[in-house]
Amino acid sequence: MGIYSDDEIRNFPKITIKVAADYLGISPNILTLGMRNNLLPIGFAVHNEDRYRDSWTYAIVPERLIAYNHGKINELQIESIDNNLSMIIKQFDEMKRDLLFLLKE
Repeated sequence: MGIYSDDEIRNFPKITIKVAADYLGISPNILTLGMRNNLLPIGFAVHNEDRYRDSWTYAIVPERLIAYNHGKINELQIESIDNNLSMIIKQFDEMKRDLLFLLKE
């Protein structure tokens, strides 16, 4: 078991790679590789590329981390949540366009 409790994880202002790795009982390298390859559904890994450097930024969602640690979340659930959010955003954008059209008349 990791060195942090669920409540401690929830109370961190930001979950670092080190904290998440310690909580899951794995190395930070394994955690970052898992996030980069979409194998750990605990947050987001964003690849930053520009002319001068190549880096990664990680955002770990406390509740996803806790759920994953307790075996209550998997990639299919995350994909379903993401798809539902995308559909809601699309519908909102359509309603916004319709409203703007009506206001112009």
